[in-house]
Amino acid sequence: MKIQIINGPNLNLLGVREPGIYGNCSFEQYLKELRAHFPDIKLPYYQSNVEGLLIDKMQEVGFDYDGIILNAGAYTHTSVALHDCIRSLKCPVVEVHISNVHQREEFRHHSMISSACKGVICGFGLDSYRLAVEALLAAR
Repeated sequence: MKIQIINGPNLNLLGVREPGIYGNCSFEQYLKELRAHFPDIKLPYYQSNVEGLLIDKMQEVGFDYDGIILNAGAYTHTSVALHDCIRSLKCPVVEVHISNVHQREEFRHHSMISSACKGVICGFGLDSYRLAVEALLAAR
């Protein structure tokens, strides 16, 4: 099984950026734990701050992989292009957020991509990614 993890803008700064919201662990550190927890699943990781590159990656894997875990960062709240891309893919996409976006600023309460995704997981810190893998496994 292959599940692509894709992180959007500013998530390359995890462990440094606003640790009160996002924690002190880099995604690379967490990814080692996640891969150890699911040794039989390929979990490639991609991060970009550029919307078009996120779309390119989803189109690259979205017809062959078993799922995508997408934390689109701030593009979640603005990108019709990501929404349209997700709707065009064969594999399911799970929207993930580290923080509970509904406890944050009002503009973060609306997602442009949720309606195109299989499901949404938010507010469980980096563990949201593990929950997303488990949701994709259960949906098979």
